[in-house]
Amino acid sequence: MTSNWNPNSWTNFPADQQPDWPDDNELNAVLKEISELPPLVFAGEARTLKSKLARVCNGEALLLQAGDCAESFSSLSANSIRDKLKVILQMAVALTYSTGLPVVKVGRIAGQFAKPRSSPTETKDDVELPSFRGHIVNDTDFNAGARTADPKRLLMAYNQSSATLNLLRAFTRGGFADLTQVHSWNQQFVANSPAGAQYKEIADGITNALAFMRACGITSEDHPALHEVDFYTSHEALLLGYEEALTRNDSMSGDWYDCSAHMLWIGERTRQLDGAHIEFLRGVENPLGCKLGPTATTEDAIKLCEILNPKQIPGRLTFITRMGASVIDNKLPELVGAVQDSDHPVVWACDPMHGNTYTAESGLKTRNFSDVVDETKRFFHIHRSIGTWAGGIHVELTGDNVTECVGGAENLSDDDLALRYETMCDPRLNASQSLELAFHVAEELRSS
Repeated sequence: MTSNWNPNSWTNFPADQQPDWPDDNELNAVLKEISELPPLVFAGEARTLKSKLARVCNGEALLLQAGDCAESFSSLSANSIRDKLKVILQMAVALTYSTGLPVVKVGRIAGQFAKPRSSPTETKDDVELPSFRGHIVNDTDFNAGARTADPKRLLMAYNQSSATLNLLRAFTRGGFADLTQVHSWNQQFVANSPAGAQYKEIADGITNALAFMRACGITSEDHPALHEVDFYTSHEALLLGYEEALTRNDSMSGDWYDCSAHMLWIGERTRQLDGAHIEFLRGVENPLGCKLGPTATTEDAIKLCEILNPKQIPGRLTFITRMGASVIDNKLPELVGAVQDSDHPVVWACDPMHGNTYTAESGLKTRNFSDVVDETKRFFHIHRSIGTWAGGIHVELTGDNVTECVGGAENLSDDDLALRYETMCDPRLNASQSLELAFHVAEELRSS
């Protein structure tokens, strides 16, 4: 790593997972235009999130990071954003009510457009084309025009992120997130599920508590914490030119912030210690996440701490483990123990999705909900046995009634997948499965 950092220094390092843009002049023109547009988020908001994550790091709060596998240009609507927010709020309420701990809510939203791929190309019927890399790069249709990387999509991603952020701020500040609305967050198809019935019991308890508080003169109108929520955005910082274009020097602190989102994370495929993604993100002051899969070593983890958080600031770095239910017992304890012994402060979060993906007989990618729950529980058990704090979860979900992951209380099978399989990339939990997972996490925390 170089000692002198600037937003462009990443270009001196090997950068994986970057599209093959056909016209550098067009790309540079679009990036210049984005660099002159207003930031999507502000440095002060990122600092506030870092302070909240410091509480998670210290065992005083939980992290709930959730949202789409990959956002779509074709599904931008108020209803879609509202329903996604609904299920995240439901999960947060279930966790807080059951554990008495505040929940830091971070969405995979307003910027989660780019996807890493295991291969740069895809072949169908002897035709080889570039892989789909998310709507920020190209399209899903299998033809040369759709799969050609288009720099104008970067600007489209900026505009959709801006519109999504505006709506999120309206929902979370304008009364939708008021605790008096807890019953209205329960969508009909969720309400009819076992998780929905369990949620209704919590909502009834909250309603009764609010009635008591109101009788004592405490209302949501006078106490903003009852009326609104803090909600933050995050995405994988994959396309470094786009991230650089949205990096700004904060006039108050003099520090650099990537203003495309409050929190950025580095994926399992791009966490090379001598790579461009690590080089870029080490220099911005946002809270950062880093995915750790089964190939991560203790040396990797310690070195990542030293590079990404050399000042050992609590809340700066979150390790998001994505091991798989069958290997987590063999891989995670050593990583957690080594970081614990090194005295580097990190938030530990469990991604129980990516290590449990398989292809069903139908040819559709899916995940078994029992594996998701199993890895989550093992994550909490391991931390409890070591004496460290299991900070939270990182999941791919949607507020829609999709059939992409099998199992759960609805007992979805492989045969059900095709009914409402709508993801552009990886399978997501539907709203009922997401809420059910939250109750499993709450049970684990109550038993610790």
